[in-house]
Amino acid sequence: MTRNRYEQELEALNLDLIRMGAMTEQAIEQAMQVLDTCDIELAYKVIEADDAVDQMARQIETRSMKLIMKQQPVAGDLRIISAALKMITDLERIGDQAADIAEIAVMLCKKPGGQKPGHIKEMEKQAVDMVRAAVDSYVKMSAEAAGRVIQMDTAQDELFNTVKQELMELAYGDRNAIDYVVDFLLIIKYLERISDHAENIADWTLFAIDGTHKNERIL
Repeated sequence: MTRNRYEQELEALNLDLIRMGAMTEQAIEQAMQVLDTCDIELAYKVIEADDAVDQMARQIETRSMKLIMKQQPVAGDLRIISAALKMITDLERIGDQAADIAEIAVMLCKKPGGQKPGHIKEMEKQAVDMVRAAVDSYVKMSAEAAGRVIQMDTAQDELFNTVKQELMELAYGDRNAIDYVVDFLLIIKYLERISDHAENIADWTLFAIDGTHKNERIL
């Protein structure tokens, strides 16, 4: 494989990662939309779309392995491809968690009453923004952008604690709301985990750039 051909294949790999990232972003947004609309058909669409995310992960994995076997890349290129292989695991898990949110949303729609916690939309937006920015930091090989994503996780953790407190106060005030509170606690936990996966993706970008892991680096 010539260097020009190799660069074309690497660009194709990046495009696949962008597509996979976009698929997971859409899954998060649609899963959370079900909470507002109780659109059960949309919920099942999100759940079924998880298979497409898994299929994309396999496609990227195959493309990455072919690049390694055919090109025998030098250290810098090998880090870039290895990072992509790690990132698809995080993206795949984000897809799983979006599907889990959709399933919980369906159950919530069958329960009477209840109001969404006030800051949950902020958590959703932060999670989607982090996934998009993390994938973009890899495609652009931007250490600065990756660092910003990692810093964003602190704000998401604060939002998680805020929403959790709101839910606990609701549970203390209304014992009949406990089931409802538990479901929402699961949803915000999934949003927090999605953000953690985005942080992982950003960290793999930094690994691709300089070869260091997060436990070797102070940001």
